[in-house]
Amino acid sequence: MKALIAKILITVGGVTVVVLLVVGGLLVYFWLTGKAVPRRTILEADLEKNYVEYIPEDRLGSLVMRKAPLIRDVVAALDKASEDPKVAMLVAKVGASNMKLAKIQEIRDAVIKFRKKGKKAIAYAETFGEFGPGNVAYYLSTAFDRIYLQPSGDIGLTGLSMKTPFLKDLLKKVGIEPRLAHRQEYKSAAYTFTEKKYIEPHREADRAVLESMVSQIVEGIAGSRGLTREEVASRIDRGPFSAKEALQERLVDGLAYRDEVYDQAKKEAGKGSHTLLLSEYLKKAGSPYSGKKKIALIYGVGQIIRGKSRYTPLGRHIMGSDTVAQAFRQAVKDKSVKAIVFRINSPGGSYVASDVVWRETVHAKQEGKPVIASMSEVAGSGGYFVAMEADKIIAHPGTITGSIGVVSGKMVTSEMWDRIGIHWGELFTHENAGLWSSTENYSSEQWEHIQAWLDQVYEDFVTKVAQGRNLDKEKVREIAKGRIWSGKTAKELGLVDELGGLEEALRAAKAAAKIPEDEKVGIKVFPAKRPLWKRLLYGRPKSSDMQDAVRSEALKQWLDLARETGFFEPVGVLQMKEPKIE
Repeated sequence: MKALIAKILITVGGVTVVVLLVVGGLLVYFWLTGKAVPRRTILEADLEKNYVEYIPEDRLGSLVMRKAPLIRDVVAALDKASEDPKVAMLVAKVGASNMKLAKIQEIRDAVIKFRKKGKKAIAYAETFGEFGPGNVAYYLSTAFDRIYLQPSGDIGLTGLSMKTPFLKDLLKKVGIEPRLAHRQEYKSAAYTFTEKKYIEPHREADRAVLESMVSQIVEGIAGSRGLTREEVASRIDRGPFSAKEALQERLVDGLAYRDEVYDQAKKEAGKGSHTLLLSEYLKKAGSPYSGKKKIALIYGVGQIIRGKSRYTPLGRHIMGSDTVAQAFRQAVKDKSVKAIVFRINSPGGSYVASDVVWRETVHAKQEGKPVIASMSEVAGSGGYFVAMEADKIIAHPGTITGSIGVVSGKMVTSEMWDRIGIHWGELFTHENAGLWSSTENYSSEQWEHIQAWLDQVYEDFVTKVAQGRNLDKEKVREIAKGRIWSGKTAKELGLVDELGGLEEALRAAKAAAKIPEDEKVGIKVFPAKRPLWKRLLYGRPKSSDMQDAVRSEALKQWLDLARETGFFEPVGVLQMKEPKIE
């Protein structure tokens, strides 16, 4: 009996082991096949999305942007795919984009590099603009081997325009007097409030940037479509174009719907081809950035303020000097980090906060960690200030940068309050206690103090640019004056070292750290992301009174709203009003 029971147990145990092995084997098989990139893969990309620089860790940013696609993932995926024999081609939807020229150039360059490795790239669009501007989106599409347009679509290739609102008359009507001063005449942030129209320095600087950008677009289209610059310029003058006209003008290669484009792509890729989203490809194939040696990636995105980085109710990032400074200190202490790439997309902000970040770039270099600044869409005023001490500055041709200057002042609201019947009683202990009050105008002595302060800040800015960029100080004075430049022009002036994006910045970081060009390195984002349990535990309000915590958070968000509208400006800011280009 005992022998029989033993045999039964052995048999059951054996069967159980076999079942577990089979089930385990199947799980491993499905896991491996699920992770694997299929042969003859056609990558799919939706380039009509607004690709962002990074996802902030604060409550609002994490909630709103948790699924936002990252620009660095597009670049990484195309870089990886260009070397992958399983990837046959790329098919991308284009046609509309809220991204600015520099970010478009980041993706455009990645597509061109993909093609240079022998890979095909096909773009299709339902329309480029549909009775609206389609210039930048069409410029992106010309990076591809072929462009297909839906038969009912059109191309809004009509040239760029720039819009600047002037609020002087409105402010006068409501009883608000802007008391703003700036250094120097090209520092146009104040003109929105103090002028009725363009004055010559403002017009000159904005027009130069506009012409530089349209020149880059014309040059890119001409080179890709086999046209001369003159032929492209002529077409822009005659735009927009219907689909049939676009085909006749050699702006597209064919008229087709999405399904027809995919049918053709599958024929070219071969029997048994598979489609795979670009984002999914990166998960399966793995990042191209791997290695024991690390390059730190630090983001400086949005208006610069003192405190923590965060995301505003208007959908914009805030670059907090505390957060960025902490990121630099963490990267410096990390022994695996051999160099730092500082990715900047900022129109500037607080002078003091900018100086905090600038000092951390100096300290990182002193500790033997090279710093490479990579400029995205805009790196102006304070956005340039934080970059100027980097070992190398890399910008796209379409990056808006420069604006080396400062603006300060306040909106005097006393007349507005009088008009609506509100009168303020104010008590001051000293002569200048009302300096910051919006209900009190500056006295002549206070105005002189503001002017002296501006001179001091401007001199510090110019001096640090000259030192950081190894330029003659008088030359810096000539190209400063608060003037914005395109990245292309900034390189010619010595404010930028090289034209390119993240890939070029990583290559420069490796070179600065004396890492062989063919050696792979990993990317480590700073500040280090907190573990999930810490975010859940410490991300909650510390106050036992939840209502107080909610009110505190709401107050912060409303202050952000005030800053974002531009109505309220802190005294003494390295800020530029970014022109709206269409």
